[in-house]
Amino acid sequence: MKDAVQNVLAVVVSYNRRELLMQCIHSLLKQDNAACDVLVVDNASTDGTGEAVNSLQNKRVSYYNTGKNLGGAGGFNVGLRLGFEKGYTYLWVMDDDTLPKSDALAALLEADRVAPEGYGYLSSVVLWTDGGECRMNRQKLKKSFYIDSPLLRYGMVLCEQATFVSLFLPAKTIGAVGLPIRDFFIWGDDIEYTRRIAVRKAMPSYLVGRSQVVHAMKDNNGSSIAKDLPERIPRYRYAYRNDHYTYRKEGVRGFAFYTAKCILNMGRILKYSKTYRFRRLGIIVGQYIAGFFFRPKVEAVTYSKESGKDL
Repeated sequence: MKDAVQNVLAVVVSYNRRELLMQCIHSLLKQDNAACDVLVVDNASTDGTGEAVNSLQNKRVSYYNTGKNLGGAGGFNVGLRLGFEKGYTYLWVMDDDTLPKSDALAALLEADRVAPEGYGYLSSVVLWTDGGECRMNRQKLKKSFYIDSPLLRYGMVLCEQATFVSLFLPAKTIGAVGLPIRDFFIWGDDIEYTRRIAVRKAMPSYLVGRSQVVHAMKDNNGSSIAKDLPERIPRYRYAYRNDHYTYRKEGVRGFAFYTAKCILNMGRILKYSKTYRFRRLGIIVGQYIAGFFFRPKVEAVTYSKESGKDL
């Protein structure tokens, strides 16, 4: 195996969460028995994020301002492209409120050492601030995980879906499948990307139990259009539109799953929602239809002619 320790770039996408971002960066710089460079992709924050990052004056930390808010999807698209073009062997992606435990990267590198050649990605266990599971970042495991049962001794289980809260990618994977879809803007970009790798491209991918991070979200309720606050309802347009594309790409079975999911959530709205029922229902029905016309581009990547890793 190559000397992976010196070839890892942590890509952190941030938007107006300076304090949490700085905690994330410090956690990355203090990894035990492993090291990584850090790229902060800032979606044009207005809270002094750039000044705070640049004040670190650490050669391992670089800063890139997108110039406008591209959403999480656009930010990860930019960050992975920059890291890939600069020749890093591995890209480790996460939100700005992700706090990796001190041995998180070392555990991922150990998993990389024993994983089969050509694996797709590795995903850390995501905890909430109380030490329990973070519901929003639960991986979807493969029912046939026992196929790679020898890897259980390393705490590795096959999965087919994960989030961008501590996702570890070989650059070879990005070269094979392209970049996250920037047109998703928010919600579902990580689900589409990890399923593109593990399901559509059939690249074995793993949950790594020994690698753990804390997702410092305000609450641990997950997301539910039936129960969410009224001011957050419009955001679900992205969720249902993006899911339409994701599962449509997986054929009849995938689209049947998406359709059933929409019907189930409409039932939940009728049962649990006390306010704005028709507005919530309208989001699902409207995006179910709009999704047929949503055909975003998947961008490929190539190595840059530039040398070195200076970002």
